[in-house]
Amino acid sequence: MVQVTFLPGKRAIEVSEGSTVMEAAIAAGVPLESTCGGRGTCGKCKVQVDPTLVDPALDMGKFLSDSERKAGWVLACRYKVAEDLIVNLSESKDAHQRKTNLSQLEDIDLAPSVKKYELKLAKPTVHDQTPDWDRLMAALPSPKIHFNRTLAAGLPQILHQSNFHVTAVVDGNALLAVEPGDTTQKSHGLAIDIGTTTTVVYLVDLLQGKILDSDALTNPQRVFGADVISRITHAAKGPEQLQQLQTVVVEGLNTIISRLCKRNDLKQEDIYQAVVVGNTTMSHLFLGIDPTYLAPAPFIPVFRQSVQVKAAELGLNILKTGHVVVVPNVAGYVGADTVGVMIAAKVDQLPGYTLAVDIGTNGEIILAGGKRILTCSTAAGPAFEGAEIKYGMRAADGAIERVKITDDVELAVIGNAKPIGICGSGLIDAIAQMAEAGVIHESGRIVNTPEDLAKLPPKLQERIRNAEGGYEFVLAWEKDTGLKEDVVLTQKDVRELQLAKGAILAGIKILMKEMGIGLEQLDRVLLAGAFGNYISKEAALRIGLLPDVPLEKIRAIGNAAGDGAKMILLSKEERKRAALLAELAEHLELSTRSDFQEEFIEALSFEK
Repeated sequence: MVQVTFLPGKRAIEVSEGSTVMEAAIAAGVPLESTCGGRGTCGKCKVQVDPTLVDPALDMGKFLSDSERKAGWVLACRYKVAEDLIVNLSESKDAHQRKTNLSQLEDIDLAPSVKKYELKLAKPTVHDQTPDWDRLMAALPSPKIHFNRTLAAGLPQILHQSNFHVTAVVDGNALLAVEPGDTTQKSHGLAIDIGTTTTVVYLVDLLQGKILDSDALTNPQRVFGADVISRITHAAKGPEQLQQLQTVVVEGLNTIISRLCKRNDLKQEDIYQAVVVGNTTMSHLFLGIDPTYLAPAPFIPVFRQSVQVKAAELGLNILKTGHVVVVPNVAGYVGADTVGVMIAAKVDQLPGYTLAVDIGTNGEIILAGGKRILTCSTAAGPAFEGAEIKYGMRAADGAIERVKITDDVELAVIGNAKPIGICGSGLIDAIAQMAEAGVIHESGRIVNTPEDLAKLPPKLQERIRNAEGGYEFVLAWEKDTGLKEDVVLTQKDVRELQLAKGAILAGIKILMKEMGIGLEQLDRVLLAGAFGNYISKEAALRIGLLPDVPLEKIRAIGNAAGDGAKMILLSKEERKRAALLAELAEHLELSTRSDFQEEFIEALSFEK
């Protein structure tokens, strides 16, 4: 065995000789960027070790410069540990807090399933020898509460120490806790959105229906790959790998919960319930359920219905006997997060026809109207989240989020920092601007012929160059970046975005065809997800990500999946509605549609 120590933080782990640094990082719970899942194809898992320990012949692909190699930079997925090793991690920017708005919910009938009852019980006497549990039950309005061995074990001490003045916490037919004195003025729950890229948690006051606080971090499963297929592939290797995926996401949630409790002066026992949304794969992995057969056709999940388990079963740091409710899924690639969007957007209650698009690592689409709800999922890939893009990154400080091209290029960067990469909203902006300026042809090709270049301003001409992997466009010169190199968009990057946007637009057109409506019948287009809040509607239309509808019909609705989780947490009726909508939704499997490929090819164009 050899010891690997990660800096900063001095987290150490013993691993078998020959293990990769990435395997050591996973074992130590150290987050590493790896959008390809350790296959050595993304180059994002750079770490630094003692240069004298690195074999110059070690294959690192084309991801490291000569100066980086000399300084001891290696790819964690390719460098194998032969002796005790100290590893310096490159600075990692966590997810920008874009999904954590504290917008309050409106028009909701506050009726959480968690209820609290202040009880002043008669003390036992020789004339009243009623058992403690029966005495407590007799004072509660529901006679059907199940016996709880864990609570019964400590009940005598709580009753006697509180002089038989207690508060019972009840959820449905379950007694969650018995607390000394009157605690009826405090009741909290969590709404959790487990995204493939970002995990966000909202702290909710169940009594007032108020969102008190929120926090987010990058989903720590990302070390196993940026997309769900990579994670399914890892989970399919065996029970240990499945457990790894479940453990890291719960540990990530517990990190957020700890921060929320500290900021709001709460103990974890003060949180009685959590409602969880996520895509179908995330729901399976959160529960530790094997998702192997979600990947190949016919894409079969293990479960669809709502699932309720005790927090202690999952290791989630709320009240151990508290309930964790996972919202129902629709199909293998349309999950609880999409049901959350349906709930928050009220797609079943709006007049006319509503198109809702949740653009993230996956693209889920809802078309509702005419007493029908159609859904589909497109294989958009993770390009919108910055994965598979040469300088792609999450929406964190240093990410280009806006691009304007006139005679030259103007950038807006998150955190007003020097650019180190580009996030999804910046990518859409950049390619829309490049298409409008004539930097890319309607086919998606970066222009490079003398005739095409002559039509561009001189400074834009200078930004187009032929590099080793093909033509690229310089967004930021080295002197202006936070790196020691230019930040560019490559021809491959343009193609990645082209494939993603083409898949989404084709999916939309298929749903409209199935519903039997034309563009003029669409009453509204709702952009769900934090990403939808930040992309330019004009840019989305310019690149053909969305159907060509009037701009005023397009509206961003924020993290609707998270809002749906909040509503289900706060209302038993919304929880019932979630189950109903999941059942009513008609899922279209695009891979079985003979017309999808035709629509997809047509949707690839950047033609204005």
